[in-house]
Amino acid sequence: MNESIVITGVAGLIGSRMADWLLSNFPEYEVVGIDNLSGGYIENIDSRITFYNTDCASSEIRLIFERHQPKLVYHFAAYAAEGLSPFIRKFNYQNNLLATANIINESIRQNVERLVFTSSMAVYGAGNPPFDESDQPSPIDPYGVAKYACEMDIQIAGEQHGLDWCIIRPHNVYGIKQNIWDTYRNVLGIWMYQHLNNQPLTIFGDGKQKRAFSFIDDCLSPLWQAGVSPQASKQIVNLGSAIEYSILEASEILREVMEGGEVLFQEQRHEVKHAHPTWRKSVKVLGFEDKTDLRSGLSIMWDWAQKQPQRDRFRWSEYELEKGIYDFWKNSKESSKTTV
Repeated sequence: MNESIVITGVAGLIGSRMADWLLSNFPEYEVVGIDNLSGGYIENIDSRITFYNTDCASSEIRLIFERHQPKLVYHFAAYAAEGLSPFIRKFNYQNNLLATANIINESIRQNVERLVFTSSMAVYGAGNPPFDESDQPSPIDPYGVAKYACEMDIQIAGEQHGLDWCIIRPHNVYGIKQNIWDTYRNVLGIWMYQHLNNQPLTIFGDGKQKRAFSFIDDCLSPLWQAGVSPQASKQIVNLGSAIEYSILEASEILREVMEGGEVLFQEQRHEVKHAHPTWRKSVKVLGFEDKTDLRSGLSIMWDWAQKQPQRDRFRWSEYELEKGIYDFWKNSKESSKTTV
């Protein structure tokens, strides 16, 4: 029986592409994928993957871990709609924090050699960019709170139960197999969907907020190193491009790639103005190379996006909290004309 590697969120962008990379580079491993298909697609999952359609918070996780006794666990599953998280607090914590607690429990129980967890730039909060791994996290929204809580719980599991771990803080990862049909997250994918459907590209506020965008292909080998390199043991590492762009600049580059598109400015969200990280630790510990500039990565993704089927866009029919929700997310006939 081959040694196995568990990937949660295997139908999403990072999970599916990591699985593809493992199958190509290390075919001797059995890749076990877990996903509830709430934000990813079955078409993203290679047929060679042993796939379980279940939620990471479910009791079935224990049976899966017992059956496969994984050597490594890559926990990528999350609902990363940061801006929406204040209006879906309960779901946010169930989906991110409770699910991660379940994965931690089973990783301890099965003596997993290392748990690799994808956290988020959201843990830093407003901070003082570029964000460094040594900075004190201070998240400003429930999504960031959930991710930071997961980080702390993983570290406690390391101290108390001997669980080895590596925490990755990726930022704005994009590329082939991303969910471009989600209304609330993945701004580059949202813009591609909008343009494909003859809609303007929506920008919250003035578009001067800055982000670093990270092409998925550049992150795969470093993620492998996060699981196997001795240097990565019990380390927190930012992962992704060190080049920041304003949201407006990113939209201009994408419009050039797509050869068209208009911009529609909408009300400002409650969000961090500038969020971009340091990168030196990722190079030293994980061998990260920022090979793909934004224009090249967007060209690859746009070529892929144009070939995708029309899918229904996910939209919450009812939020947990509607007080203070932005006009572009309100579920009314009047607001639906301008929402994305």
